[in-house]
Order: sequence, then C-alpha cells, then structure tokens
Amino acid sequence: MSKISKFFKGGGSASKGRGGPSPQEALARLRETEEMLSKKQEYLETRIERELAVARQHGTKNKRAALQALKRKKRYEKQLNQIDGTLSTIEFQREALENSHTNTEVLKNMGYAAQAMKKVHENMDLNKIDDLMQDITEQQDVAQEISDAISNRAMFGDEFDE
Repeated sequence: MSKISKFFKGGGSASKGRGGPSPQEALARLRETEEMLSKKQEYLETRIERELAVARQHGTKNKRAALQALKRKKRYEKQLNQIDGTLSTIEFQREALENSHTNTEVLKNMGYAAQAMKKVHENMDLNKIDDLMQDITEQQDVAQEISDAISNRAMFGDEFDE
C-alpha cells in the first residue's frame, strides 16, 4: 500500500479504537507526508529541467516537439506550485500540532506540581505555624538577652555605691 493511501485510509493504526491518533502519531504522519511531497518536488524540478532541455534541443528545428516539451514543463510547474501550497499547509498544521502538544504537556505538568504542592501543605496548619513562629521569636529574644548579658563587662570594683 502506498504512503498516500495509508495516509488517507488510516494505515491500520492501533489508535482507531481510542478515538483518534495520538499527537506523536499525527506528527509522524505529517512528517512522512512532508518528506514524500519534498521528494515529489525534487522529481518535478528535474522533469522541468529535462523538458526545458528538450525544448532547447529541438528549438527551431522541430517546433512541434519543442512546444510539446514546453507544455509538459508548464504542467509540471503547475503541479510543483500545488505541492508548494500543500507543503505550506502541512507545515502550518504540524507546527500548530506541536505547539498544542507542548501546551498540553506544560498544563499537565503544572497540574502535577499543584497536586504536589497541595500534598505538601496538607499537613500544615496556619495556627500551628503562627505559634511556632512566635516561639522562635521569643527564643531569639531570650538568646539575645543572654548574649547581651554575657557581653557586658562586669563592673568589678569600678563603680561603688556610695
């Protein structure tokens, strides 16, 4: 089965029962189609060059053969323009699908992060945290008072109370 018929018929993909292809499958198919169309472009470009060479070869000697070659060249150029348009459309669709897939992954990961944050905060009580912070502040004040008391010089005999 040719690549084109596989593309349009679905190619027997395992994703039919799931309601559509995965983004990776769709991207792979779009890339395959791009590759096929690029090869077709190259083929048509060589055919155009060949027909142009035939037209030049026959030139004024055999006008009928030269005109036929130019007509074929014109048909190939028309096909080439159609393929260019199709490739542009496929590239746009592939880029849009890649962006959508990226956005979906980012959103999914943000959801996981939100769940993890919720789980972390699950065991925290705001009142307990406030009490703990007050305890810490009180202990820091006590430590500062102790430090101040130790660092002040003891006045042994320097001052007398008269």
